[in-house]
Amino acid sequence: MSAPSLQAADLLVQNGLITAEQLVSAHESANALDERVLTVLVRQGVVSKKDVVRCTVEAAGLEFVEIMDCPIDPKAIALLTGEQARKYQVIPVSIESGSVVIAADSQTAMDWQVRDDLQAITRLPVRFSVGMKGEIQTRLNLVYRAEAELGELVKDLMQDEAGLDLSMPVVSTRDAPLVRYVNLLLSQAIADQASDIHVEPGEDNIRIRYRIDGVLKEKAPAPKEIQAAVISRLKIMADMDIAEKRRPQDGRLSVVSAGRKIDLRVNCLPTVWGEKIVMRILDNSSVLMSLPQLGFSPDNLDRWRTAYERPYGMSIISGPTGSGKSTSLYATLNAVIRPEVNIVTVEDPVEYRIPGINQVQTNAKAGLTFASSLRAILRADPDIVLIGEIRDHETAQIAVEASLTGHLVLTTLHTNDAPSVITRLTEMGIEPFLIGSALQCATGQRLARRLCDKCKRPTDRSAEALEAVHFDPPEGMAVTIFEPVGCSGCANTGYRGRLAIHEVMPMTEEIERLATSRASSDEIRRTAIEQGMRTLRQDGWMNVARGSTTITEVLRVTA
Repeated sequence: MSAPSLQAADLLVQNGLITAEQLVSAHESANALDERVLTVLVRQGVVSKKDVVRCTVEAAGLEFVEIMDCPIDPKAIALLTGEQARKYQVIPVSIESGSVVIAADSQTAMDWQVRDDLQAITRLPVRFSVGMKGEIQTRLNLVYRAEAELGELVKDLMQDEAGLDLSMPVVSTRDAPLVRYVNLLLSQAIADQASDIHVEPGEDNIRIRYRIDGVLKEKAPAPKEIQAAVISRLKIMADMDIAEKRRPQDGRLSVVSAGRKIDLRVNCLPTVWGEKIVMRILDNSSVLMSLPQLGFSPDNLDRWRTAYERPYGMSIISGPTGSGKSTSLYATLNAVIRPEVNIVTVEDPVEYRIPGINQVQTNAKAGLTFASSLRAILRADPDIVLIGEIRDHETAQIAVEASLTGHLVLTTLHTNDAPSVITRLTEMGIEPFLIGSALQCATGQRLARRLCDKCKRPTDRSAEALEAVHFDPPEGMAVTIFEPVGCSGCANTGYRGRLAIHEVMPMTEEIERLATSRASSDEIRRTAIEQGMRTLRQDGWMNVARGSTTITEVLRVTA
């Protein structure tokens, strides 16, 4: 064991983060496995990685900095351009006693060549503070917004009198302005946690928009003159045919951001002003989320868990496009994956690749539709079947029959609420008595923007104002209503991330009788509420009372 490791481990004990007994145990495991003691402590969950880095840095005589909460001096920021800061993955924090304090990860802080380069650029002595690598990347993208750099790159592109060569030499040149422009578009969208990037040709310019937390945000437009270059670059990256401009195309590309591999699904659509590109950002970290992290309240989660833990039956998540249905299904799969269970999915498209699951991509041209895939899947000895979406009578019929023959079927349906699932299946031609027997649970879902924890503030609402929107939190629940403010951590929107609100309707005997008698969705809804179902609006009010979202957001996403 190295001396710094010993000192860092001693600091962990001195700071009360671990006990002496835990250190001895980790030391024994490290010797047996030929690992570092600190690695063993983190792997065992005894101490967090951040605490280990903090103590290691202090043992090395350096300063640790919580970069996400650290105030940053604008004069220090001005010493480096965004391109330089991203190249070295550093953030100038302050100027103290004639030296510039720069935050970096531990590996960069130990690199003397980086120190020399930064001293030459800033013309000041450099003193490093060490932070977590992921946090530095996040704060870096918040401090150095891409807009200014994009503007400079556009100028470079416009000054190229000879025009742009769209063949491989430009694509393979990492420092070419075109390549840097497109890379910045992607990296800023990922840093802003956008779900989609829209590149939309217009009559006079290219409109750039990011969908952040479900809402499209306008970015600085690009001049019309670089439209062909940008579109061709994106099509080449997504392995599309750049010569074909008359028909829609689909592609896929991967990028690495902050050490994480991010996949993007790319769609190209011809419009009157040129080809529009829409890129869906597929961050696999969202697939690894648990159901409570998605926003399921304890009682709703108990109802949903009762359904998906059964060995057979059909459970459906409903909602409009973009309401997080697929993410909830993946989170449900994560809860049931185990070696003794065979799980097969049929999706269009397969957005996230999950180890341990057999995923089937539909292909209508080859005759591999949802229905034909399902028929084949049921001969492949599945225990659990995930259907990306029920779109027609044939798919619905096979799904119902599969759930009645001993399979657990998880799927989605486009309806406005949970009770409408029953009437929608009836409209698709499924016999009502089969629906009552097959369906175990129907869940309605919406996504609301989550308030930024760093800048939200409590607000006073009059009783009349709350009554006007029929605000009705659960009885006995302490209510604190917050409003968005805006800060650097949330790009001045007041919101950071999203949470799901649900209504979970288990199939009871009473609801099954209503389904069999072809009752309306309103009748089914009234019965479900009498039996304890909390509606989407009521679940939203509970999240407002907890301070997780706002009244405006709940009204926006629920009827």
